[in-house]
Amino acid sequence: MSTSSTANTPMNPLLQHGGLPLFDQIKPEHVKPAVEVLLQVASEALETVTAPAFPTEWHAIAKVLDVATERLSTAWGAVSHLNSVADGPELRAAYNDSLPVVTEFWTRLGADERLYAKYKQVDATTLDAAQKQALQNALRNFVLGGAELVGENKSRYAAIQERMAELSQKFSENALDATDKFSLFVSEDELDGVPEDVKTTARAAAEKDGQAGFKLTLKMPCYLPIMQFAKSSALRQKLYQAYVTRASDQSDPAFAALNNSQNIQEILQLRQEEAQLLGYHNYAEVSVATKMADSPSKVISFLRDLAQRAKPYALQDLEDMRQFAAQHLNLKNPQAWDWPYIGEKLKEARYSFSEQEVKQYFTAPKVLQGLFKIIETLFEVNIRPDQAPVWHPAVAFYRIERDGQLVGQFYLDPPARAGKRGGAWMDDVRARWLRPDTQQLQTPVAHLVCNFADSVDGNPPLLTHDDVITLFHEFGHGLHHMLTQVNERDVSGISGVEWDAVELPSQFMENFCWEWSVLKHMTAHVQTGEALPRDLFDKMVAAKNFQSGLQTLRQIEFALLDMLLHSEHNPKEDFMPVLNQVRAEVAVIQPPSFNRMAHTFSHIFAGGYAAGYYSYKWAEVLSADAYAAFEETALPDGSPNLETGKRYREAILEAGGSRPALASFIAFRGREPSLNALLRHQGMMTSTGAANQ
Repeated sequence: MSTSSTANTPMNPLLQHGGLPLFDQIKPEHVKPAVEVLLQVASEALETVTAPAFPTEWHAIAKVLDVATERLSTAWGAVSHLNSVADGPELRAAYNDSLPVVTEFWTRLGADERLYAKYKQVDATTLDAAQKQALQNALRNFVLGGAELVGENKSRYAAIQERMAELSQKFSENALDATDKFSLFVSEDELDGVPEDVKTTARAAAEKDGQAGFKLTLKMPCYLPIMQFAKSSALRQKLYQAYVTRASDQSDPAFAALNNSQNIQEILQLRQEEAQLLGYHNYAEVSVATKMADSPSKVISFLRDLAQRAKPYALQDLEDMRQFAAQHLNLKNPQAWDWPYIGEKLKEARYSFSEQEVKQYFTAPKVLQGLFKIIETLFEVNIRPDQAPVWHPAVAFYRIERDGQLVGQFYLDPPARAGKRGGAWMDDVRARWLRPDTQQLQTPVAHLVCNFADSVDGNPPLLTHDDVITLFHEFGHGLHHMLTQVNERDVSGISGVEWDAVELPSQFMENFCWEWSVLKHMTAHVQTGEALPRDLFDKMVAAKNFQSGLQTLRQIEFALLDMLLHSEHNPKEDFMPVLNQVRAEVAVIQPPSFNRMAHTFSHIFAGGYAAGYYSYKWAEVLSADAYAAFEETALPDGSPNLETGKRYREAILEAGGSRPALASFIAFRGREPSLNALLRHQGMMTSTGAANQ
């Protein structure tokens, strides 16, 4: 069948629009022909609206151009999503084949001086507040997209975008393949101390490969419990070394083709060149141009200030572990692979419980039920199972309603598996939008993706408390996207929200994982069905800020590395000295010289957080302060005040990106954010208090 006939037949699921993506029908051979058709339609729409006679009117442009480009972005979004959660050789090839032409179109669109001129002529007095914000963002993005460049500079800018898309995809593929290709087969003796459910999964994985013993991988549900619980330091060392050298020059020679060193260097060089083309000194300046932070220097000062506050606590954390290791574990000179084990043992000794004990109470179905309960109560909605085509049997689909009306829908994909990139994330399938072509309200749809352990021996999957926090975090992003009441697509939900504020709703939701009034509804022991005992919960709360100093410094290390690589570093030089410099300044535990964390730092090299990883800490200030409003108004039994929930929903979630994030925060809190709540929540409040951010 020819390309064109494949594209124009109703059999191509990527060309079916108006409903949900047909994930169960999309095949690699559908990608190229669908992309060709959708690019042609979008390009024709661009030519139509940029014609001299076309009206310089917001709705007129949206009706032609935005409708066409949304069809392209929705279809390409489905392909990109499958590439992240169901990667395979054919799909990867199809994705990579179309990536350059899709990138070229979006670059061309964002730099089109004719379209830029049309938007500059739009009469802002004819627009509502959300549309005005969208127009303001659009004009700014045209400048950042190269619309004011001419001649060779414009061509070079476009070439940079295409090459960076290619490099980011290659970086991501190398990180995934380096994780997936590693395996280690061990005997039961070597797994002394490892939880039974982890061993059962590892034994099943070995049997599936026709091997004896237990198969260990670098996927988080396997890797982390080994590091925390395995008594064998030699086994921990093997996994640690494999994990921290993934996709680097230090990894197994058999994986040399997956080394990301050159990709990192070229990405940094291209970002610097892009920044200079746009008239900025460095890429960090480009990044913060769309964020709450005023400048890279303000971000760097914020990170260093927070590091200074956290360091005394981190040094105490380290000293506590050293003493415990020497006295109780006979580890006189702990190595990098020993610290997670020492930390877990110290926590068990100090607080008389283990993560493994807690995990037995967090069965996935019960956790989900509890999560839905707090959302339904606080935000006055109902969450119900729904039907949609999915890409894997483990994926569930739900709808959110208020007063019987559909508010939004979401896909939930919890378990780790081969071909699925690591970590957890929320992504949008489509935005809320009063469609200009039909005048119908399109409701938002989101993806919520995690990498948790799967079920074992027919029991429901078990989540660690950290997993529960991750689930709440991603759901916070989802609520931001789905509960919006803004009808303008480009500023509804998470769209148009400053990147350093986008983590506010996600980190805000994490707080509920520490509230008894919430937690008691989301636990049931996997064997007995009993709820989490109150005394065990109290021990968890007592341990909440265990090693918060070390954890804070670890995040600051990542964020400071990111900012310095994109501001002060000369990208023509080796980037490893920057990492070493940051560690010398910030870290209290110096990792071994072979550690290559940057080589799988997908957030900044393949995930949209370039010169923006600081956003997690920046937004933590906002989220802690926002949650403090709930603490201040809590009911006598500790339950959240529903009136506060309504104010938060209306000021933060429903407003989406329709106004600056600071304006939304002030609308909720009545003032600008303060660092105090974050330091208090993390047990690092000083006697002198703290200045405003």
